[in-house]
Amino acid sequence: MGELRVLFQHRDVPGIENLAVYEQHGGYSALRKALGMTRQQVIDEVKASGVRGRGGAGFPAWIKWNGIPKDERQPHYVLCNADEGEPGTFKDRELMMRLPHQLIEGMIIAGYATLAKVGYIYIRGEYTEPARAMRRAIDEAYQAGYLGKNILGSGVDFDLYIHMGAGSYECGEESAMMSSLMGERGQPRLKFPHAPLPTIAGLWDCPTLINNVETLSCVPAIIRNGGAWYASMGTEKSTGTKIFSVSGHVNKPGNYEVEMGTPLMELLELAGGVKGKLKAVIPGGSSVPILPAEKCEVNLDYESLQAAGTMLGSGGFMVLNDTVCIVRFMRRTAAFYAHESCGKCTPCREGTRWMVKIFDRILAGGGRMEDIDLLLDICDQIDGRSYCGLGDAAAWPIRASIKHYRHEYEYYIQHGHSIVEAQAQAIAV
Repeated sequence: MGELRVLFQHRDVPGIENLAVYEQHGGYSALRKALGMTRQQVIDEVKASGVRGRGGAGFPAWIKWNGIPKDERQPHYVLCNADEGEPGTFKDRELMMRLPHQLIEGMIIAGYATLAKVGYIYIRGEYTEPARAMRRAIDEAYQAGYLGKNILGSGVDFDLYIHMGAGSYECGEESAMMSSLMGERGQPRLKFPHAPLPTIAGLWDCPTLINNVETLSCVPAIIRNGGAWYASMGTEKSTGTKIFSVSGHVNKPGNYEVEMGTPLMELLELAGGVKGKLKAVIPGGSSVPILPAEKCEVNLDYESLQAAGTMLGSGGFMVLNDTVCIVRFMRRTAAFYAHESCGKCTPCREGTRWMVKIFDRILAGGGRMEDIDLLLDICDQIDGRSYCGLGDAAAWPIRASIKHYRHEYEYYIQHGHSIVEAQAQAIAV
């Protein structure tokens, strides 16, 4: 099937990060078109496109847009989630570095449609190069009249700012991100139905639209070509294209944009094939359940991956060959979530640390068979009981690894070393 480039259509054009080159390739034509439409017409095109949130949740984008109040009794905001702390995911980084004006154009259109006059891009603290690229592009957009007061003589105002995070994975969660941006501690808030949605009371308790970099970058193409055009790609419920950040044991790691519904094995071929024998794939970043090789004959869309027992997630597509010890791999995963837990709630704060201690005991040769079920029990106590999704993200991969590779845990506990090491030694002999 090959790549189908929509967001990456002009990725390889020299100088595309500069305004003049971006304009030569249709840049800001979607904004001009949107300003000639009513706000509801813009939202209706996003609805017709069927585009879903590309940050991981897969929530229909238009519902958020349409949920913003239609009056201006309070200031409205657009917040772009560019934190991208999910291990295995680096698509937003390339979108900001190579195509910053595409994101800016999408944010201005989103601001116009939702009556927002101010936008923020919350960028991961380690992303200094993407932040510089975005700052240069924002300066160019202001100079050209695409940002600021009375954009293109339309009477529409929109200012755009960058806010750098401080290296916290937790701040990729939207309520923690808002708290961080407002100068508070980056911890999650109560959520609906116990508290209003961000579309009603977000930044400074004002209506706030929150979308991921990839989601907002889709908007110019949708407005320029029409929602029906975008919906003609992909599947009925998973429309358009998706960027996958392919890493691990492949010959050509990198970002690949493919049509939704593309077979998983075709993406592996695009990435140059697997180095060695395929053992498993983690299709949506470290937080989603692992998919064994025997289940990889599946299509890459929300529904197909869910039916296979995993998730599309952020598109952080990690490939593991048969040299990987699942027990050690999951120990590293558990350690990441334990380190990144903000500590606000007990299930996540304590549960993630307990899991690391159990893994350390197993890897040190002191594991007990009951440790496997103890890990599952801890996962059950964390999943769905944490203040935010970080607890769920810590539990899902561990639970799935035991489901599919319980024999590796048992072997490690019985012999004090990995089954992979034993297999390698047997081959060597």
